[in-house]
Amino acid sequence: MINPFETEDRAAFRKTMADFIAAEVIPYVDEWDEAGEVPWELHQKFGALGVFGFGIDEKYGGLGFDDVFLRVIYSEELAKCGAGGVGAAIGGRNISIEPISRLASEDIRNRALPEIISGRRGSSLSITEPGGGSDVANMKTTAKRDGNHFVLNGSKTFITGGMKSDYFVVGARTGEGGLNGISLFFVEADAPGFSRSPLPKKMGWWASDQATLYFDNCRVPAENMMGEEDRGFLAIMNNFNYERVSMMASCVGGMKACLEDSIAWAQERETFGKPMIRHQVIRHKIADMSMKIDATEAYVNQICWAMNEGHKPVAEISKGKVFATQALTWVANEAMQIMGGAGYLRGNRIERTYRETKVMAIGGGSEEILRDLAVRQMGL
Repeated sequence: MINPFETEDRAAFRKTMADFIAAEVIPYVDEWDEAGEVPWELHQKFGALGVFGFGIDEKYGGLGFDDVFLRVIYSEELAKCGAGGVGAAIGGRNISIEPISRLASEDIRNRALPEIISGRRGSSLSITEPGGGSDVANMKTTAKRDGNHFVLNGSKTFITGGMKSDYFVVGARTGEGGLNGISLFFVEADAPGFSRSPLPKKMGWWASDQATLYFDNCRVPAENMMGEEDRGFLAIMNNFNYERVSMMASCVGGMKACLEDSIAWAQERETFGKPMIRHQVIRHKIADMSMKIDATEAYVNQICWAMNEGHKPVAEISKGKVFATQALTWVANEAMQIMGGAGYLRGNRIERTYRETKVMAIGGGSEEILRDLAVRQMGL
């Protein structure tokens, strides 16, 4: 589908990303997925492309400008490798960079941001807990003032990049119940009382380096509080918008990979005396898959335009993320039907995308949570 927003610069960036991923990611993606991790050198290679620096001042190693379309191109092209865990391991830091750049002390910014943006070190946003994911108001991790420190107690889980990150943006309760009693803290991996363990085997996102974090009387300097006390969640709400748009773009990339491989298989495979692509039922599946992709891509582009214009289309992002994950689930299922038994075998993009549809539907806000958020944004 023709994209009216694809300027010459954006098209050039897309080609750069596609060429890089074809050379540096796709040949090794099966190996990394099975191993459950990506080599750290890959983080630094992506850092050299500048993809961690959108919206960050140049003095911290950022690009000095932002363009949501470029963010989306990066997420979409990376998703085409067909291993969401690889993309999550690389890009997980993105949702922690923005709050560090905006809310952390100048000392922390100067020290941490150049390391994170270059890919030399990792960072993770740490909000989800064993007892609650989307229900952030139910957060149990606490932070109590003790002289010049805060003492954190509790745990976080499903933290992407958590086993290898050096820096964490941690939400903890400093006040009364509800969203207004949560503060953010910059916690380093060598802080006293901090420990972590890898998540057990998962259905998908095998290479995402997800961890459970433990805070056992973890002492953090008071100056590591990020932003105002008790106002931490409200300070990072906009951050979730970027995460959800990125996931929408990843859905587009995953669907395009499924469609491309389905077409290639249908052209090569013969059934009942002719190529599968000549059977009407297969042609209709491919047409329907393409329509889902076009609709989702148009949705993403409209949201990108609005965000670049300074709007915060929370309702549209919430609905769009639900639309995108449902489209991905449908397209991946149809691709599996076209591939048949071959798609059921490990080591192909359709198989990986199919088993990762559920994490896309839950991560970044479940479909049920986002539907409700969209309706509340409508004033209902």
